[in-house]
Amino acid sequence: MITVNNCMLREVTSIYFSIIIPVYNRPSEIDELLDSLTQQDTLDTFEVIVVEDGSTNSSETLVKKYDTTLNIKYFYKENSGAGLSRNYGMERASGDYFIILDSDVIVPSHYLSAVKKALIDDYTDAYGGPDAAHKSFTALQKAINYSMTAVLTTGGIRGKKKSVGKFQPRSFNLGLSKKAFELTKGFSSLKAGEDIDLTFRLWKNDFRTQLVSNAYVYHKRRSTLKQFYKQTFSFGTARPILNKKYPETAKITYWFPSLFIIGIDISILLLFFGHNFLFAAYGVYFLILFVDSLLQNKNSKVAFLSVITTLTQFYGYGTGFIISLFKRLKNTSKKEF
Repeated sequence: MITVNNCMLREVTSIYFSIIIPVYNRPSEIDELLDSLTQQDTLDTFEVIVVEDGSTNSSETLVKKYDTTLNIKYFYKENSGAGLSRNYGMERASGDYFIILDSDVIVPSHYLSAVKKALIDDYTDAYGGPDAAHKSFTALQKAINYSMTAVLTTGGIRGKKKSVGKFQPRSFNLGLSKKAFELTKGFSSLKAGEDIDLTFRLWKNDFRTQLVSNAYVYHKRRSTLKQFYKQTFSFGTARPILNKKYPETAKITYWFPSLFIIGIDISILLLFFGHNFLFAAYGVYFLILFVDSLLQNKNSKVAFLSVITTLTQFYGYGTGFIISLFKRLKNTSKKEF
């Protein structure tokens, strides 16, 4: 056992990271990410692979300005979605451990050091890290970050706590060994939920995953409520597809956003009949949420917007889930006839 651990330690100590970044029409965002990568405090070598996913607003010129500060490669391909673009990058990477980042993140200077330490202490073939709000973010972006990460809204499953069972890495901040990529073939062609699909296949092949709490990124996500709604709607539509593909992973908790928004609609309807108990219960929840966001962000505007973004998140995910579920049920019934 000691020999095995020492071998693993030597392997991880000399690990070579390949950072894979798919980008689609976001040159200004990737500029901030690449700049943050030049400020890493680790002495370990790493390369950066930028995969342009059929963009009409190319990032090539911008990427070239980092030729002297980063070991960086740029590839352009036809549009296929982020998942397959990540695979494209990993197939062309030189590293033995891949780090997947979304183009709209900023990486703190200790990021690679935190990943390396975690893999030395407890090697896993995949990991995920949480996201945080940078001080430069707008009030709305900070509110969106709160809604996506708070225990009161998502139960901490996106990296706020470790006590959520086996951790499911998310594609905005995910690590994957070359061995695991070659066995699982990486991401599927799903447009949403492809990271969860990959995690399930990793587990089926007996690969372990872990949360690296200190390997967080500053995730800008979406800058308008409309964009945020569309993003969460796509998350909701993906879940019934994943439930059917992996029925053993289905949980009642995936219904909660849909039940939440149905409950709100019922509470408003009951007001017309003089019953305000359910509406008041929702009011208490949002008051608690406001206070929690205020304590975390120290900003009343962000706290107020957190209520709005949480409603947006629940309505986006909840409606997406319901619509996707009924579509699948409808298609199933058609096949039976």
